[in-house]
Amino acid sequence: MYVPAHFEEPRKEVLHDLIERAPLGILFTNGRSGMDANHIPFHVSKNEGQHGILHCHVARANPVWEDIATGDEVLVVFRAADAYISPNWYPSKREFRKQVPTWNYTVAHAYGRATIRDDERYVRGVIARLTRTHESKQENPWKMSDSPKDYIDAMVKNIVGIEVEITKLVGKLKLSQNREARDILEAGETLQKLGSEQIGDAMLAFGTEKAKRYD
Repeated sequence: MYVPAHFEEPRKEVLHDLIERAPLGILFTNGRSGMDANHIPFHVSKNEGQHGILHCHVARANPVWEDIATGDEVLVVFRAADAYISPNWYPSKREFRKQVPTWNYTVAHAYGRATIRDDERYVRGVIARLTRTHESKQENPWKMSDSPKDYIDAMVKNIVGIEVEITKLVGKLKLSQNREARDILEAGETLQKLGSEQIGDAMLAFGTEKAKRYD
């Protein structure tokens, strides 16, 4: 990924937070059958390993867990948000007419080594962590014990775990940081009005800080 200095986000804690907010990652592999990509929800264990460890599970019928081997290098991409930016939203464009459209986004790329975890204890642990995390937002959270034991046991047998030890974490927050503060702020406000609140909020936070620095 091309990361100009003004878009780089090197802080591990910020990228871990991005992964938690956008846990559906794209697992890129290059196994025996060639390049492949799978969309999988991940749980990140922040304090494991040097950069964290990603945990997920796939259907046993999914060939990815047999196509790659333990120790193979993989890439997992997490995209938290994105939004089109019109040059009409920049005050400087109205003065100088020297702006072009762009697309803003926040992403984390997790490079790592995969471990195939075809064992029931690991799979149950991943399911439990993912369930607790995402059901916590529900009014009446679902629990594994809500379903008959034999049903859950059968489901678990049809699942294989994949663990990814992160060896390199690359972050890019493209929020028009290379623009004037007034451009960032007005574009961020426009995005909020259009419903793209995540990118809009991030742009407003950065634009406000930039305005203070140059005030």
